[in-house]
Amino acid sequence: MRGRAWAWAWALLPLAACGGPEPEGRGSDDPGSSASGPSTSGSSADVDSSASSAAATSTGTEADGSTGTETEGSTGTETGQPLTCAVVDVEGICEPVARCPRGSTPFQALCEGPPSEQCCVPAAPPCSVDGAPGLCLPLASCPAGLQTTPGLCPGAADIQCCTDPATACDPLAMPLPNEGLEEQSWDPACPPGMVGAGEVCIDRFEAALVVLDDAGAVLGHHSPYFNPGSTRVRAVSLAGAIPQGYISQLQAEAACVEAGKRLCTDVEWLRACQGAGTTTYPWGDVPEPGRCNDARASHPVIEYFGTSDPWIWSELDHPCI
Repeated sequence: MRGRAWAWAWALLPLAACGGPEPEGRGSDDPGSSASGPSTSGSSADVDSSASSAAATSTGTEADGSTGTETEGSTGTETGQPLTCAVVDVEGICEPVARCPRGSTPFQALCEGPPSEQCCVPAAPPCSVDGAPGLCLPLASCPAGLQTTPGLCPGAADIQCCTDPATACDPLAMPLPNEGLEEQSWDPACPPGMVGAGEVCIDRFEAALVVLDDAGAVLGHHSPYFNPGSTRVRAVSLAGAIPQGYISQLQAEAACVEAGKRLCTDVEWLRACQGAGTTTYPWGDVPEPGRCNDARASHPVIEYFGTSDPWIWSELDHPCI
């Protein structure tokens, strides 16, 4: 569940990218340049310190303006046909969510490719148990290896919610999905993990956290699903990482300072999100279904609690979303 739900910015509000020094060769006295040194806080005045420090960016959009999103579904290299997938023995096809056939149910994280690509299952309504996605099937009991949960599906009593217990979420677990990832050099004028955005360098990816000892040495990665509390952490910009959620502005600012950076201002963050142009989205000014992980008939963030009722704020810090 965790790997499927983090992408909704309004739900998790992950730690935003940090801003750093000016790119080499770009003078600080240039018109419109931003004064950005390690000692500068740079935090936006209109960000509530009790809330996350994230900016509202679209899933899959990197700080250099590229989306990292493909528009075509995954295909078999030999046949050229869409790859197949399955949910509880019900076969589907891997397609961008906007191209799922009418009446089908999209399931996330079952296909290779960008987050917008889903397993489109053409039959049976969806259900969820402890965050594990499943299907409502007309069975007295689900097939071997699958969990049978009655009472969650509409219709007769012999309709069960069939789920794979292995995909359920344990809210007490603290997984470390970013282990083994390291910052890379993307722009020769900027420090590792950063790219030039106007007159400043900015983290290319939304920040994850590593844990530091008293001397400042890295001990390992912090779980992005839990608030770091008073643990000493440093912000890092990692390709393929789950960004840090559940964090306050003050904690985010301290993590950036540990990296010799600061939080971006609103203007700097907007400049990075716009990319080389000045469009509303990296690809243009008009929203396109399937570009972001939001054009869905259902979503695990909502399905985890087994209801589509409006949420209350207390659920937003739940570690399984």
